[in-house]
Amino acid sequence: MRDTPTVRPGARLRPVRPAGWWFDVLLLVGFVAITVALANGLLFGLDRAVDQWAAGHRPPAAFHTAVVFNYLGQGGPLTLLGAGLAVLLAVRLRSVRPLLVPVAAFALTTFTIGPLKVWTARPAPSASVKEPYLPVERTLPLFADDLPVRFAQSYPSGHVANAIVWYGVLALLLAPLLATLGRRMPPRLVLALRIGPPVVVLFTTTYLGWHWLTDSVAGLLLGLLLDRLLHRVPWDDLPLPGRLREFDRPFTTAP
Repeated sequence: MRDTPTVRPGARLRPVRPAGWWFDVLLLVGFVAITVALANGLLFGLDRAVDQWAAGHRPPAAFHTAVVFNYLGQGGPLTLLGAGLAVLLAVRLRSVRPLLVPVAAFALTTFTIGPLKVWTARPAPSASVKEPYLPVERTLPLFADDLPVRFAQSYPSGHVANAIVWYGVLALLLAPLLATLGRRMPPRLVLALRIGPPVVVLFTTTYLGWHWLTDSVAGLLLGLLLDRLLHRVPWDDLPLPGRLREFDRPFTTAP
């Protein structure tokens, strides 16, 4: 008979804060509301006002500092860092379960953020001052389908959404990794890791004119929603096939 995967008894979704699904619904409604508003030509005044203020308060020192801090939201390095921590934890625990986290995070962000950017086809504020040098009024609306894809991928902000998801992944992996070394990750450090970088990225990506304010807010809402979905997953109880069950030691409760 085929050896089928089984689920550990008593498997249930992991708790998140705030508890319940009402907050997830609120995040989704907020994201849809911003998208619908932009599709109907609303909020452009707010976006333009914030961009004009930032452009008028962007001395060279502040600009270069913001560029450096904006690297905190680079999806590629964050993905590699998350994968590296997962591999290290997997080796220390002799368990494949930590590897599931970055794989799921990569799949979830790839199949949500990317397609949304292509579908909404919104230019960035900077598209008026560098290639393709659009008139300002053309950089604000969604669905600029006549532009090449590389010039119309501003909404939602991938930097902000990725920062929320991947720093959540890092926090999820770092705590059990430190536990295997006999160390404890302070809750305040977990909170700082999950909140600090995304806030910095949201501010810098808007300040630099690389995204409209509504792009960043939409990225914030989407990122929080994806983060809550990932943190609900019962990683220690997911079914594993065949021989992988020989390396199924739990990690979220690692001693």
